[in-house]
Amino acid sequence: MSALVLIVEDEPGVREGLVGAVERLGYVAAAAASLAEARRELAARSPDCVLLDIRLRDGDGLDLLREIRAGEQHDVPVIVATAYGDSERTIRAMRDGAFDYLTKPFDFPALLATVERAVKQRALAQALTIPPPPPARSGLVGTSTAMLAIWKLIGRAAASSDAPVLITGETGTGKELVARAIHDYSARAPAPFVAVNLAALPPTLLESELFGHERGAFTGAAQRRFGRIEAAGAGTLFLDEIGDVDAALQTKLLRVLADGRYERVGGDEAQTAKARIVSATNKPVRPGDAGSVLRDDLYYRLAVIEIEVPPLRARRSDIPLLVAHALSATAARAVSEETMAYLLAYRWPGNVRELIHVIQRAAALCAGEIIDVTNLPDAVREPSERVAGAGDVRDEADEGVTLKEAVAALEKRLIVRALERAQGNRSEAARQLGIGRPQLYAKIEEYGIGSDDES
Repeated sequence: MSALVLIVEDEPGVREGLVGAVERLGYVAAAAASLAEARRELAARSPDCVLLDIRLRDGDGLDLLREIRAGEQHDVPVIVATAYGDSERTIRAMRDGAFDYLTKPFDFPALLATVERAVKQRALAQALTIPPPPPARSGLVGTSTAMLAIWKLIGRAAASSDAPVLITGETGTGKELVARAIHDYSARAPAPFVAVNLAALPPTLLESELFGHERGAFTGAAQRRFGRIEAAGAGTLFLDEIGDVDAALQTKLLRVLADGRYERVGGDEAQTAKARIVSATNKPVRPGDAGSVLRDDLYYRLAVIEIEVPPLRARRSDIPLLVAHALSATAARAVSEETMAYLLAYRWPGNVRELIHVIQRAAALCAGEIIDVTNLPDAVREPSERVAGAGDVRDEADEGVTLKEAVAALEKRLIVRALERAQGNRSEAARQLGIGRPQLYAKIEEYGIGSDDES
């Protein structure tokens, strides 16, 4: 018997297109134009997969997702689809048990592959315990394909509230923000989030900082002191710069991860660690990586879930959003179009942290409410520091264009240059640009860029 796919979409053209695509896979398609129709379909029969739009005319699709997860059909995979790839909805959808989260316009081959995968994996689907909405919000900003992948992983990591998480990425990419988001969206949110920078303390003090010590354990230990593991309780212990830990402490951390046991410095009474461990590093730590000092067995314990945070140069389309976010904490209200062109063209070796610093500095130096190019540091204005293919941001042809037009022109130039370097291979061009193939295809069509397909 063919699998049944329920399509919940209120746009008639999109709905009909999805029905046809699903039927070409050999599945049976049922269509609903509203939440009310979808509920009637679910009451009448049990689909093998649900393709669910979030923004429907009679309500929020995420409400239906939660109803499915809480009901008798909790194992039905739900693929959430929307034209709005914002972080809040993505994280909530994945946390609440969505099988995947896709954005419009659809890349139909990828969409159909996801539907096939969902149908095949239905037997493995499990009900998720939905934690209450978190009291805090992450400071992460972005709607790029790269960040959409991060929102998904945060949601899944938050749902798996016991599994250790390893966050990797360059300095300044926001690894601690990812760790805090995982905590805030998990069932552990009411408990403490305790962060320790392992590179900031010498090994002799670090052991006491983590595990605590007994009175008289060493000179100056006048009384018992609880460590950060105990302070975290049933919350989250964030170990930053895990790649800098010495061998002796690695052995003790391995025991904590293996059986949850440790002793305070100078004590022999076993203590039980209840906190979830989330760690981060900007150094190579995977087995076989050159320069890695992390034990292989410790890496595998830490990286049950691994999240690699992309550098800013790999999600350049998020720069205008990040600039707006940074401006919200300053007296300046906006940046000029020419300034934005420079910001888009710069390489950002310091990533998001450097961008925030640049905007704060420029806001402090600008005479009015609009940040001008003259307020930017010399490095940002230096031609040699622009990303390849960014072009001359002072081109007279750009005079009088809107910000949207300037960004589009820069995107088009970057894509054309990447396709030239990749000799028309779109997969390679997408990799160089730090975006997904579906996003690249959409941009090629949007800008009318001609190139040879790579098959």
